Amino acid sequence: MSTDWTGGTAVALPADETAILIGRAWDPRADGPAVVTVRGGELIDVTGTFATVRELTEAPDPAAAVAAASGPSLGTVADVLANTVPATRDAARPWLLSPIDLHVVKAAGVTFPVSMLERVIEERARGEAAEADAARQAILGTIGSELRELVPGSPQAARLKEYLIAEGLWSQYLEVGIGPDAEVFTKAPVLATVGTGVAVGIRSDSQWNNPEPEVVLVVSSTGAIVGATLGNDVNLRDIEGRSALLLGHAKDNNASASVGPFVRLFGDGFDLDAVRTATVTLSVTGDDGFQMHAQSHMAQISRDPADLVAQAIGAHHRYPDGLVLYLGTMFAPIDDRDEPGRGFTHHVGDIVSISTPALGALVNRVQLAEQTPPWDYGIADLFAGLARRGLLGGRSVGAGASAGAGAVAGAGASAGAGAGAAVAEAAR
Repeated sequence: MSTDWTGGTAVALPADETAILIGRAWDPRADGPAVVTVRGGELIDVTGTFATVRELTEAPDPAAAVAAASGPSLGTVADVLANTVPATRDAARPWLLSPIDLHVVKAAGVTFPVSMLERVIEERARGEAAEADAARQAILGTIGSELRELVPGSPQAARLKEYLIAEGLWSQYLEVGIGPDAEVFTKAPVLATVGTGVAVGIRSDSQWNNPEPEVVLVVSSTGAIVGATLGNDVNLRDIEGRSALLLGHAKDNNASASVGPFVRLFGDGFDLDAVRTATVTLSVTGDDGFQMHAQSHMAQISRDPADLVAQAIGAHHRYPDGLVLYLGTMFAPIDDRDEPGRGFTHHVGDIVSISTPALGALVNRVQLAEQTPPWDYGIADLFAGLARRGLLGGRSVGAGASAGAGAVAGAGASAGAGAGAAVAEAAR
């Protein structure tokens, strides 16, 4: 397969040229991450104004703030994107990272009726792909399509719950799918997400897994939704199917959360309504010639994105550095790839493309999580680098900025100060 598998800027960038895009790139000259924006095909370094993406998304009007910022060019978007693929990367030139940094990485699950039923099926099949089809037919025969028009938490949903309990079909997944409370979980640690053009990871002990193409909202510490990007909430279906208490094992592994390629800030005609009507397209292409295409229509989500954000952040839970929230997917692959009756699962080498015209395309290659670059660039390393570059200066780059700046002499400081290309790769 060609080494140029990202599709280039023709797919990475939004279809319209009015998009206000921000992100991050590793700058070898600074030996650290740079906050960037896209202007006229160039990647402009605005780190001198915003030391972190978190600082930028905390601005009262992030779109206006980045428009007013200036800085040098790191190169064309096309060149930096092409240099992002690890196999052909020149470590002396910039490459793209995940577009978020200090934001907490949250995800909402079971937000579409189709995926909700698949979670129930996983539970019934106890993680065995071969048993899933029989479970699927039995559940659909009883429930039918009643769930498609159901409003979670409504009186109708409560009545359906009573009926399903009586029929012995109630599930914890139906509880979060049609009950009043959404499933919101932590997808990955801060700074652990990967960007476009690099590997996403599946565990070697998983035999039934899939991508989850999603829109990801960027939310400030006040709860304001300031932008959106794309994400792959990589899921190990066999592990989660054994028990929902294994969600951390199924969801949070090396390179299991990809985000990007850029964050599109709200403004110039792009807002939450555009997200509500977006169609997310997924394509999977394998080295074995396998191809799969699917779409996820945000209009079919069972909970409004604003409601999901309100369930994640509010008086009950604050996030002083903001958060990103994966909104869930209606994609639940059931087509066989290998043996009949075993459904879809990834092969190492699969190219996964997640796209929508307003946000561009996030493209990753599947690798075993144990073989992806280890995550060893953390918060202490980030603040050590910012301090070394003179970019802290009492600014509110993070909720614990002053503490972080004083603590970098501790764990991680030496890695942050001289990490070089090896640690930079782990910085995503």
